[in-house]
Amino acid sequence: MEQSDLLVRRIKDGTVIDHINEGKGLNVLEALEIDGSSGNVITIALNMPSGKLKKKDMIKVEGRFLEGDDTNRLAVIAPSSTVNIIKDYKLVEKRRVSLPNQIEDIFRCSNPDCITNSQEHIESIMEVIDKDKLVLKCRYCGRILDVNDLIIQKKN
Repeated sequence: MEQSDLLVRRIKDGTVIDHINEGKGLNVLEALEIDGSSGNVITIALNMPSGKLKKKDMIKVEGRFLEGDDTNRLAVIAPSSTVNIIKDYKLVEKRRVSLPNQIEDIFRCSNPDCITNSQEHIESIMEVIDKDKLVLKCRYCGRILDVNDLIIQKKN
């Protein structure tokens, strides 16, 4: 593809999150706490044509490289996405996100009476009970949650 054919410009160093489910790009930004305050250049493309998904969202973040917890957050919000690590304009790593069997301290339980929502900081643990439908279960109170019930736990 010619540079002039690109809808979104290439980045020198950083992360490209591609194949985000249509309409989930802004949720991904929130989940990864990407708001522009770090000074990194962020490119967001919504509703782009895609052979694989018909339409997709894409996010490029210059100067930031996604790691473990970020990838787990991404897997819950956009399970079909891929993470591409770019260095000196070259793709050095490409990985599909995958949902782990257990997610720790990333999402809070939506049950206000759950011990993880008390004044003491108790790390939340969500067990994934259905990877296809994105259904989780709080280990402490047993509440069943789908992806729309999740409350994002802010990083410290």
